Amino acid sequence: MSSYTISRTLNPKRVFILQKSELEKRFDPFYYIPEILELERKVLSKKPKKLRDYVISVSSGATPKTTESEKYYAEKENGIPFLRVQNLSPTGVLEFDDCKYINQETHNGMLKRSQVSAGDLLVKITGVGRMAVASVVPEGFIGNINQHVCVIKTGSKVISETLAAFLNSDIGEKLASRRSAGGTRPALDYPALLSIPIIEDKRILQITNKVIDQKQKNEAEAEKLSASIDYYLMKELKISLPEQTENKLKDRIFTTTLNKITGQRFDPTYHRLNYEKFIASIKNSPFTIRKLKEIILFLDYGLMPTQDYAFTEEEGLPMIRVTNILKSGYINMDKVEYIKFDTPKLRDKIVQENDILMVQCGNTTGKCAMVTKEFVGYTYGSFSFAIRANPHIINQYFLFYLLNSKIVQEQLNRSITITSVRPNTSKPEVENFLIPVPSLDKQKEITKHITEIRKQAQKLKDKTKEALQKASKEIESILLT
Repeated sequence: MSSYTISRTLNPKRVFILQKSELEKRFDPFYYIPEILELERKVLSKKPKKLRDYVISVSSGATPKTTESEKYYAEKENGIPFLRVQNLSPTGVLEFDDCKYINQETHNGMLKRSQVSAGDLLVKITGVGRMAVASVVPEGFIGNINQHVCVIKTGSKVISETLAAFLNSDIGEKLASRRSAGGTRPALDYPALLSIPIIEDKRILQITNKVIDQKQKNEAEAEKLSASIDYYLMKELKISLPEQTENKLKDRIFTTTLNKITGQRFDPTYHRLNYEKFIASIKNSPFTIRKLKEIILFLDYGLMPTQDYAFTEEEGLPMIRVTNILKSGYINMDKVEYIKFDTPKLRDKIVQENDILMVQCGNTTGKCAMVTKEFVGYTYGSFSFAIRANPHIINQYFLFYLLNSKIVQEQLNRSITITSVRPNTSKPEVENFLIPVPSLDKQKEITKHITEIRKQAQKLKDKTKEALQKASKEIESILLT
């Protein structure tokens, strides 16, 4: 047996021989990939501590039933941040673009054991993609977590930051992934998580902090570029936002007539003077103003799936869910759920290239993303609309930029109603949004300009990714030499 060799035509990283004496408790081949096994040997030669040596306590949360949202969840203004995997970042800094909120009763009752506070270390323990992504809770923060994240009390923000910097390195990620188990949804149980070897080195945190500084600068510059899109679009379309009034009682009180609100909603927010002035500004644009339903070929809700998801693409179609739609207008499918092929009406809910997906319900209502070629044939979830333009009337990218702009987002804010604690809009409301429609040539001119701005913003984000990759190589060089 010892003289047996593997053909040189096979990939040695995927096909290898292991002696029986080398087997530990696990028998799955991933655990013994030579490259990762060698990495662990190098790390262990540095005589590291293990994660458990830094831990005072560890716990994970749970996800309250969304079917009883009024019982557990809240709006941002009066809720407690409910952190999920997507809120963790490989820079170690929490991100809140897609954050949910729970009420005080849930935070102090059902999820009391998983409360998080300043200086805590939060680690991803379940899900596809990078394992053990870690972030540190900032000063003055109070929040909670779901079951895919664990909170580790270390007793020191500096310790938590040092641990996060190591876990977020490629070395830390490989050591964590080696310990994970499970096929379609890998997971780290507490013994596996706490067994991760940790090499302490102050230089790791210094390198990571430089990346964080660069990330913040890049994001600030990208935000300025994105903000300039609204200014440019409204300038070109001759539309202006009304001046903001002070938030005093006299500025919040207004009168209207029964004639004006007959056949419309009766809630005062819908008839606020600023909204009325903004709608008037759109109507006064020199360009043709049409309702959205008049310039599109298709607008419909997505699929309402059962919770009985498929496990692979051989068993079902990937679904673009609200969480896959990014604030930047792109789609990220790092985390995929598959819908079984025999799901009713599945074939009626398939996206095409250049379709626009708009979030219909939840804290990110109105967020839009364009469907690019790689997502053609996917289905989409019930909390979003698919919108398809009539190319003879409106350029799909021009429409996409409009839907993401204040010109439409202000109309969307006006249309939102609250069902339980979940903001939402409706198909009839969206279909009646007012859309300025200049000539197709003018649309192309505007689209070209905005596309260039978005490319510049994306380059800034790419710089952050490049900085992270460079930092990871620096850390590897420090730790393994």
